[in-house]
Amino acid sequence: MILGIGTDLANIDRIAATLDRFGDRFLNRVFTETERRKAERRKDRAGTYAKRWAAKEACSKALGTGLRMGISWKDMAVSNLRTGQPVMHLTGWAAERLAAITPPGHEAVVHVSLTDDHPWAQAFVVIEARPRSAKET
Repeated sequence: MILGIGTDLANIDRIAATLDRFGDRFLNRVFTETERRKAERRKDRAGTYAKRWAAKEACSKALGTGLRMGISWKDMAVSNLRTGQPVMHLTGWAAERLAAITPPGHEAVVHVSLTDDHPWAQAFVVIEARPRSAKET
């Protein structure tokens, strides 16, 4: 069953301007070390950050809160599997919120999709609840 769906569209040029204006202050507030390492290795640094920004916004919407109720930017982090597939990791209040909306006997799976076409970066997040197998309960 679907617990939540979120989407966000971010302007890459706006993120680039924010990076130029606020630098590490912005990066330290919003992105995890893993996200920063990934972006700093990329040719399209601003685009990489913009996609992750959009993913965090989309995830907060899928959680049903938006960026309020105590959620922190760093409570939602995007990394990639070796295949390149993006994955969302939740900690802190975001993980607590996910646990609260997950029905008993289910496990939550957060799906994330990222794309960009300059000047836009877009993310979709779907939170799914899957029944646990009898062995897991």
